[in-house]
Amino acid sequence: MNIAIYIYDDAEVLDLSGPFEVFSTAKRLTSHDWNVFLVAENLQPVKARGGFMVNAHYTIEDHPAIDLLVVVGGVQSGEVKKENVIRWIKQVDQSAAKVASVCTGAFLLAKAGLLDELTVTTHREDIQELAETYPSLNVVAQQRWVDSGKYITSGGISAGIDMSLYLVSQLISRELAENTARQMEYRWQEC
Repeated sequence: MNIAIYIYDDAEVLDLSGPFEVFSTAKRLTSHDWNVFLVAENLQPVKARGGFMVNAHYTIEDHPAIDLLVVVGGVQSGEVKKENVIRWIKQVDQSAAKVASVCTGAFLLAKAGLLDELTVTTHREDIQELAETYPSLNVVAQQRWVDSGKYITSGGISAGIDMSLYLVSQLISRELAENTARQMEYRWQEC
């Protein structure tokens, strides 16, 4: 399984590193062949929030087939205006089994038209803006993540870890998700 995490400048550090840690830890604890990697618009270093520098493994033009796409949050106001990025998200969606967002990553999925008529969530401070910008969405607050079938959205920052553990429980088993959380010394908060 190929698990891609889409990153960009001003992304929240824990939005990208939390899911990466969950999936890579789950991979270490099991015999499942998971390829966990970061994808960015290009191969220039990404400057995440607080000046945290990250290098992507692949670009949106050059990556393996993606089974699970995770789009992270952060200051995404510029990202939703990038037609090539939105077009890429739509393209990946056609073959991916699951598409998820952390925090304001939901804005990118919504802009791509993937969340229309679905129940979704985002960071608590961005609930109203998401609902007003994309009125076809049923945006809910007070949930760590929302599973709408193929699409799973989470609240902000640490909620992405909880959602990723949930995805591990759905993809493999609850036992693996619990063992992953224990290995990370993390208290999994369920929905």
